[in-house]
Amino acid sequence: MRHQAAGKSRIEAIDIARGGALIAMAVYHFSWDLEFFGYMDAGTTVSGGWRLFARAIASSFLFLVGASLFLAHQKRIRWAGFLKRLAMITVAAAAISVATWFALPQGFIFFGILHHIAVASLLGLAFLSFPAWLLLGLAAGFFAAPHVFSAPLFDTPALWWVGLSTFRPPSNDYVPLVPWFGAVIAGIAAARIAKETGFLHAIALLKPGNWLAPVAFAGRHSLAFYLLHQPVLIACVWVLAQVWPPAVAPADIRFTQECTRQCGEARDAGFCATYCACFTNTLETENRLDLVMSGKPGKEMQSRLSQIATECTMRAEAGSDFTQRDLTNERP
Repeated sequence: MRHQAAGKSRIEAIDIARGGALIAMAVYHFSWDLEFFGYMDAGTTVSGGWRLFARAIASSFLFLVGASLFLAHQKRIRWAGFLKRLAMITVAAAAISVATWFALPQGFIFFGILHHIAVASLLGLAFLSFPAWLLLGLAAGFFAAPHVFSAPLFDTPALWWVGLSTFRPPSNDYVPLVPWFGAVIAGIAAARIAKETGFLHAIALLKPGNWLAPVAFAGRHSLAFYLLHQPVLIACVWVLAQVWPPAVAPADIRFTQECTRQCGEARDAGFCATYCACFTNTLETENRLDLVMSGKPGKEMQSRLSQIATECTMRAEAGSDFTQRDLTNERP
């Protein structure tokens, strides 16, 4: 973060803010890993306070992206440094997509936080000269857009990155352009206001204590921290699982928990409770639950799972109670 105030090349307060966001992200991902390995109830990290925590972390990252973009290129775009950084982020985003495609194919990351940062960095250049009041209005528009508009046109996978589909696409890290680009624009606006009011000069003069040096270091090397922290955390939890394995719940409970976790990323708790109860009971009635939990259901089973998903979605959306008799009558 280059800045000439007080003869400094970086604003340490911004590095510390970015480092704090990284630490918060690591806390969230560690909790996600514990849930994935069975130490926490399925669905914990995508509901309630945890869900708000995750959104706050993403918002802070993107806000700082906007602020940093303005501070680095407000006078003129430094293309050499910009393109080098953009290339690094793009390659890292692609690597995450490839890795998660093999590790978690049903929820691989096709447009996560790094993908968004790459696109937002390019788009953000067009907004650097806008006045603060217009930037704030645009940010509000991006935040409001998904609440007032969505269309089947955006349901095609090629447009999922936009964020205006009628459903939430399956992904373990989904940060579409709408509404999240609003946080980037808000960051640009905040940096402009800070510069025009003199607040930027004031925070550039701050001298953080030595105890914050590790946080600032992480903030200066945010991409490396982002790429390395999750493999390290997963390895730690894996070692824990070898020494102290989590208690294994019955198959029906594990399936319902996993169903609730995945469903909770896109739908409300009431819908997911009905949907997952329907799905679990259907599989138990048809003696298919163990096959599903084995992870090798086969083509016929995959087809039946799609049918069950459709049936249970209709039940949940209609608010009807699931009964085993109803299922038996409707089963092909």
